[in-house]
Amino acid sequence: MCQMSIIVEKDGREEVVLKNAAQLEVVEEGIKVSALFEEPLIIADVFVNRIDFLDGEVRLKHRS
Repeated sequence: MCQMSIIVEKDGREEVVLKNAAQLEVVEEGIKVSALFEEPLIIADVFVNRIDFLDGEVRLKHRS
């Protein structure tokens, strides 16, 4: 199983919003992420900036 950390970058700062994400989906409001046994989280007004498969990270950026 390959689970990823979801990191949001804004104003030069980084925040891990979800560890062990199992699913990521682009929805109208932004990005919807979910982990096993947890409710999905919608992160509004962001886009996928980078996916690092070796480090297990998905980096999102806020739209300016």
